[in-house]
Amino acid sequence: MNQKIKYLRSKLNAMNLQGMIITDPLNIQYLTGIKAEGTLLLTRKENIYITDSRYIEAANTAITIEDEIVIYDSRNVSKYDYENFFALCKNIGFEEGNVTYKKYKKLLEYYKVNLIETEDIIENLRIIKETDEIEKIKKACRIADNCFLHLQNYIKVGMTEKEIALEIEKYFRLNGADGLAFDSIVASGPNSSMPHAIPTDRKITEGDIITLDFGCKYKGYCSDMTRTIFVKYVPEEIKPVYDLVLENQNYILTELKDMANIKILSNLVENSFKLKGFMQAHALGHGVGMEVHENPIISLNNNQYLKENMVVTNEPGIYVTGKFGVRIEDTVLIHKNDCQALTVSQKDYVVVGK
Repeated sequence: MNQKIKYLRSKLNAMNLQGMIITDPLNIQYLTGIKAEGTLLLTRKENIYITDSRYIEAANTAITIEDEIVIYDSRNVSKYDYENFFALCKNIGFEEGNVTYKKYKKLLEYYKVNLIETEDIIENLRIIKETDEIEKIKKACRIADNCFLHLQNYIKVGMTEKEIALEIEKYFRLNGADGLAFDSIVASGPNSSMPHAIPTDRKITEGDIITLDFGCKYKGYCSDMTRTIFVKYVPEEIKPVYDLVLENQNYILTELKDMANIKILSNLVENSFKLKGFMQAHALGHGVGMEVHENPIISLNNNQYLKENMVVTNEPGIYVTGKFGVRIEDTVLIHKNDCQALTVSQKDYVVVGK
């Protein structure tokens, strides 16, 4: 049997649920490998995937005999069939985070069951990465690192932020990636003071600081990295801020490991920045996998512990409103006694456009 589905079924049993309706495309892909529109049902006796005729062939190609998934063409599924998929079942789980109220009412109408929230049960399974998932993330990170090397030679005075963002996407698509993991952030000069700045028509000028936050997808898995670079020279006023961010980013890398407390890690950076009159304006990091932002969130509000084979980011940042911002980020694999930075691009001062 499909081991991921088998493990999920054991979790459902522990919650006194006799089945589950799965509608999130990424969760379906995680469990089955199917990349298509449809609904996955875990019933008492079967695993059922319902899709329309456009995706039947793709679904059949994705699954194996060991998956034990029965594929239905939605055109051939009657109202009676829907009502009987969960016959004699008392409680059926659903993904409350992926279901609108309108869709919720339709599920009730179709399946005639008592729907129970599952509290991100599949997303929580996705937190610990399997070997094949880790290898895909590593490949995505290598592509991102190579893109950064390319950008160091590409970026010139007079280019716009939009031009650089377009070059990032072009590089990814021409060098083995599926595409962007998220919309790239290219923020130059005073725009870099906005953590999630959107690329503009602002032209790069001599003395600029540029924040580059980007990542790609490789076979469905993401990379995420940020480097803050300089044009022609490094302004003296920025050096102490950059050094402080880098010092903290490197220190946190020595502390990331199995059973490290997330709240304590976040506090270390918060306190270090406060001593210098700054603050950490966003979470210290987040999980990475099929989505670029997954659990766990690395922040002061999370008192959980890291686990071996989690993949998270380490991204301290300081932002001086209207002037500049500095953020340095790596994608990191958690090991038993330490961690491995999967993005390895240079983090000391990088000066371009010489």
